[in-house]
Amino acid sequence: MFGPVRGSWKDESWKGWWGTNPPFHTPAFVLTHFARAPLPMEGETTFYFVTDGIESALKKAKETAQGKEVRIGGGVSAIRQYLAAGLIDEMHLAFAPVLLGEGEQLFSGMNLHGFGFAPFKTIMGENAMHVFLRK
Repeated sequence: MFGPVRGSWKDESWKGWWGTNPPFHTPAFVLTHFARAPLPMEGETTFYFVTDGIESALKKAKETAQGKEVRIGGGVSAIRQYLAAGLIDEMHLAFAPVLLGEGEQLFSGMNLHGFGFAPFKTIMGENAMHVFLRK
């Protein structure tokens, strides 16, 4: 989700999709296989690049949050890893009516009910439907 880079960082010129002031306004932990120095941005966002796995990234995020909410965002692979490890307790899914063709399937082969999830709120909007699930 941080960027289009696949493989090692050729340099550190890529600063993300969001310009100089990303919308997070909080530390963000980026899963990667390739080390990179922390990247401070405007608006209190600092990107930290984590190379030692999902559990480590979540632990660092929780420590940094000091009891506040921690959110996991990312691509299908990252979310599936967190789900399979039982590390997600609530989800907010936004469905928009866009036809994109093929791609990675978020829940293929996964049984959300078997993981203990059930919907607790649904909001219909003009451009998207929001479904909230909780364990």
